[in-house]
Amino acid sequence: MTQVVDLDAGAWHELAPGVRMQPLFGEGAMLNLLEFDPGARVPEHDHPHEQLGMVLEGDLVLRVGGVEHRLRPGSAYQIPGQVPHAAWTESGRCRVLDVFHPVREDYRERVAG
Repeated sequence: MTQVVDLDAGAWHELAPGVRMQPLFGEGAMLNLLEFDPGARVPEHDHPHEQLGMVLEGDLVLRVGGVEHRLRPGSAYQIPGQVPHAAWTESGRCRVLDVFHPVREDYRERVAG
């Protein structure tokens, strides 16, 4: 089934305090649009999914495997499964688009409610 959605118009779901997500689930992969408030943080975690991402607006600090990266709009990243990582903003809002393979079923369950 084909899906065409306006992620900005959809229902936002809290991922962490000050971090909202709007996912789009496919059969084998998913997109996830994230909005960070100033100073918001996704704590360090890992998962079996490969994660690709790109900063769309604002600045993001991304710590992957203990190494911090400061990302600006247009910066992109790839995180293999099982690698610990965290992300946060310092002074402004930020928008990020993530891609996960395979689909994060835990996110699907979270938004199904």
